[in-house]
Amino acid sequence: MTAAIIPHAAALQPLAQEVPDACERLSYARKMTEQAAMRVLDLVEPSRDAAEQVRRQGEDLSEMLQRQALSDELTLERARSMLKLCASYAAKAAAFAAREKEMHAEIMQAQDFQDLSGQVINKVVRLLEAAQAPLQALVGELPAAEAPVVAEASADLAGVQTPDKALKQDDVDDLLASLGF
Repeated sequence: MTAAIIPHAAALQPLAQEVPDACERLSYARKMTEQAAMRVLDLVEPSRDAAEQVRRQGEDLSEMLQRQALSDELTLERARSMLKLCASYAAKAAAFAAREKEMHAEIMQAQDFQDLSGQVINKVVRLLEAAQAPLQALVGELPAAEAPVVAEASADLAGVQTPDKALKQDDVDDLLASLGF
């Protein structure tokens, strides 16, 4: 190593020691995010079927009531039968609403990871921001033959990542290893 590179390497040393912890924290945040997403999906899926059942029953009841309201043959017995159907539907709708309310509370609880994962991500971002200037200075001091390797890796990190272009953990590990971390 040349003498000009040594101060930059010394500045990066404490940051390099924090990288494994930062990776572990990001992995934990990713795991929490995945678990919350799966929990929400597990809660919502059966609710959709129940909502469809309540919708269909309500639609059927509404059509029947409209037909009976227009009928000249509405007897007291038929009216009582319709009221029983209405009461039954109202009870089912109320039970459905209660289940939905509970599910919404569970979905909100499933999102409680957001505060913790936000803190983890902010810590890792601060680490990367602290490493950016010394890394750029170090790369600037490297001989020209070594610079393209770092430039290619940096191009992979540029811009918003779509799922098909996003770096995989192995890519990130290889990049960090090539930088000596």
